[in-house]
Amino acid sequence: MQKAIGVDLGGTHVMAAVVQEDGSILSRHEQDLNDHAVDKVMLAIEQTIDAALADVKEKSVVGIGIGSPGNIEPRSGMILYSPNFQWTNVPLGEKLRGHFDQPVFIGNDARCATLGEYTYGMGKGTKNFVLLTIGTGIGGGIVSEGSLLLGNSAGAGEFGHHQIRPTDGFICNCGKVGCFEAQASGTGLIRHAMAIQASFPRSALLDKEREKLGTKAIRKAAQAGNPHAVAAWNNFTHDLATGLANIIAFVNPEMIALGGGVSSAQDFMLDAVRNRVDELTTMVPRGTTKIVIAKLLNDAGAIGAATMAFRGGLTTVHAA
Repeated sequence: MQKAIGVDLGGTHVMAAVVQEDGSILSRHEQDLNDHAVDKVMLAIEQTIDAALADVKEKSVVGIGIGSPGNIEPRSGMILYSPNFQWTNVPLGEKLRGHFDQPVFIGNDARCATLGEYTYGMGKGTKNFVLLTIGTGIGGGIVSEGSLLLGNSAGAGEFGHHQIRPTDGFICNCGKVGCFEAQASGTGLIRHAMAIQASFPRSALLDKEREKLGTKAIRKAAQAGNPHAVAAWNNFTHDLATGLANIIAFVNPEMIALGGGVSSAQDFMLDAVRNRVDELTTMVPRGTTKIVIAKLLNDAGAIGAATMAFRGGLTTVHAA
């Protein structure tokens, strides 16, 4: 069975996995990233890929796929802009192709995750599919009639930066007010809890330092009936449902799969958003878009990057 190396490049670590054609992972190698300088990240990528290649016979590896945050030119693998790394015009594809004998493909990490979830996860068997990754921010991707959409400048699927509260929302890292990401990411949930703190003067929910407060603690407190946490969770899921209803209006998918760390809430999240999404859905039949929890979870990025290598590109467009 043929194999590919799938690399998930994140802000804090890089992981390279040996992936088989059936989507299964044979082995993985990880390395923390403590420095975002290009040469330091390049070295970490090369070392994790070298470790993965050592696990298999080199001839069985058809290619190397790398999912990286940022806006990426798919043919050359140029990182045009990556706010996570503060990179501009970094020739990642060129640098890595000079180091490895196998073909190297570079794609946006969220689009790679979408390709992985569509091919081997919850999206399998659908033609119109959306993956939404909800973590510190919100990313995602769109599959339309079986093809992953990249858009005019490879930027399709940036759901996190459509505005749902442009006049009264939180300020997003992109500079706009009330972006979907600012309101409905894990960071958004924490901000909702902080925003209403004055209404719950006896609440101990925010006794922890801001840096140590996690979404899981708020969610568990909401499940336990803590009034402060319940109110924050309701505001958060209301904003999440608003964004999901917008996506249905934009794309009309058969299915939206929710991935990322916040999706670990599973049914507690789904129960909170499904009815509200139906209320907000008007121009397509209500209930015709399934909202589910993603299957591949944290492996979606690496599996999708390997799938990109198997296919010869995110949309089967071969690199130059």
